[in-house]
Amino acid sequence: MKFIKTEIPDVYIIEPSVFGDNRGYFLESFNLQKFEENVHEIKFVQDNESKSSKGVLRGLHFQKPPFNQAKLVRCVEGKVIDVAVDVRKGSPTYGKHVAVELTGENKKQLFVPRGFAHGFSVLSETAVFAYKVDNTYAPEYDFGIRWNDKDLNINWGLDESEVRLSEKDKDLTFFKDLDSPFNY
Repeated sequence: MKFIKTEIPDVYIIEPSVFGDNRGYFLESFNLQKFEENVHEIKFVQDNESKSSKGVLRGLHFQKPPFNQAKLVRCVEGKVIDVAVDVRKGSPTYGKHVAVELTGENKKQLFVPRGFAHGFSVLSETAVFAYKVDNTYAPEYDFGIRWNDKDLNINWGLDESEVRLSEKDKDLTFFKDLDSPFNY
């Protein structure tokens, strides 16, 4: 298992070791000891999974304290562009983002720490997306930033006409109007 630092400290790409033969493959998707040795101490409390069609864009989401969450995300089947945006006031990378292609083929994962907005866009016909979180879901603390915010300038790998959003995601705030609840 490789832990690869990104241009934003605390955001990691994780590449599991994959052992395959003519029967299929085996991989260890999470190992607490290795994670804590390479990233930091964590206690995941919930696993989630979604299936989405091509063009679906979910995000950019985060939960406000005390229900803020760190996430370990992966694409089990299909292909997505996964994005983490630093929304920690005072951070030297405030407003910057990491975008990585996660696929069922490359098996990469992205660790998104607390204090980051997260989202993904589906590039394949369908995608199964799985993630671990270190805090429970609390809808009243759910918040987000618009996916197409010009200040963030994120390349989602889709033409704007292909993007399919939830009603909630259509009305998220712009980054310049964000009163972030997170401090660096």
